[in-house]
Amino acid sequence: MTVQVTTLPSGLTVATHEMAHLESAALGIWVGAGSRLEQPEEHGISHLLEHMAFKGTARRSATDIAEEIEAVGGEVNAATSVETTSYYARILKNDAELAVDILGDILCNSAFDAEELAREQHVIVQEIGASLDTPEDRVFDFFVESAFPEQALGRTILGTAETVRRTSSANLSSYLDRHYHGPSMVLSAAGAVDHQAIVRYAEEHFASLPSSPLPEPAKALYRGGDMREKRKLMEAQILLGFEGLPYASEDFHAVQILASLLGGGMSSRLFQEVREKRGLCYSIYAFHWSFADTGIFGIHAATGADDIDKLMPVLLGELERSSQDLTEAELGRARAQMRASLLMSLESPAARAGQLARQMLLFGRPIPVDELVARIDDVSVERVRNLAQTLFTGSAPTVAAIGPIDKLASRDRIAARLGSPVEA
Repeated sequence: MTVQVTTLPSGLTVATHEMAHLESAALGIWVGAGSRLEQPEEHGISHLLEHMAFKGTARRSATDIAEEIEAVGGEVNAATSVETTSYYARILKNDAELAVDILGDILCNSAFDAEELAREQHVIVQEIGASLDTPEDRVFDFFVESAFPEQALGRTILGTAETVRRTSSANLSSYLDRHYHGPSMVLSAAGAVDHQAIVRYAEEHFASLPSSPLPEPAKALYRGGDMREKRKLMEAQILLGFEGLPYASEDFHAVQILASLLGGGMSSRLFQEVREKRGLCYSIYAFHWSFADTGIFGIHAATGADDIDKLMPVLLGELERSSQDLTEAELGRARAQMRASLLMSLESPAARAGQLARQMLLFGRPIPVDELVARIDDVSVERVRNLAQTLFTGSAPTVAAIGPIDKLASRDRIAARLGSPVEA
């Protein structure tokens, strides 16, 4: 399996991972621009642009785009995140040029037709409404807004009904022109691909990309906070979080392991202690999200109203214990889970293309698998314990909750139990 990288004069990076035993390929464009780069009046434009890219170009209608890729058995899709937007395709090995052609067309020649825009705005407003009606989604909106208040990082990716509706075709064109530049984009492909052929296709179909670099986004400022909404529901959705670590942190793999140890599977501490031994919730897990310059560590639990006051002391106790008595056996299981996840992802061309693109955007180079495995294996018990102590006592907590939450402890009380500050 061979990884090759070429940078075009426009600054567009082409990165490929040849997996010669396959008959198919995954390829796409990853753009280093997501909801974090939006101005307040642009809230939701990154996601709207992702939708509109497939709604017609100077050469193709929306129907043409769908029919051309499906005529060869392929598929195209897209996704928007906080810091990136991706447009990708799955195709058989002989159809790579068609996929690059379509992706280049939708990103360099989109029409942003007013009638198509109105229809898609309506669709996204419905999507926003569905999210507002889904407590397990809405509580995460509360969570990031409380952690990063009055910042793009703390706003939802979908936007609001108001900001989406008032976005014009000219707004979309302006946003694309400002952020979709060669130096901030990676064309990544994995599977049955030929690197030089992909480079040729990219040179032809992405020739019009601007070559100027993008400015750095405003630095994120974690503050922590508390946002709650009482609703008549069967379950309470509860999130507790702390400031985490950026991707480039030397403790990145340690914090991912800590999340796995605490709540990454059925053998994790929180699952065993809270659900299996005490039956205090249906669902509980821990996670860590990294960004370019910060991160957030969180624990999510879904429980009944009568169990909240019992659940929280147990949860907080496990956070305290994680800095004291983590064992080598637990660390070994978490390492094995991370190692297996990493190696299994290499068997999927779609996962590998995405991984390769993110590495190029974040670090400017593909990171060899052996290096990643070595970083995982280098994490020690002492390192994870020290990290847990720093995370859970060093930053103000973030609390978000929806549902029957009368018995949920105050943020001040949670902070006092952990010995963490209330203010950032």
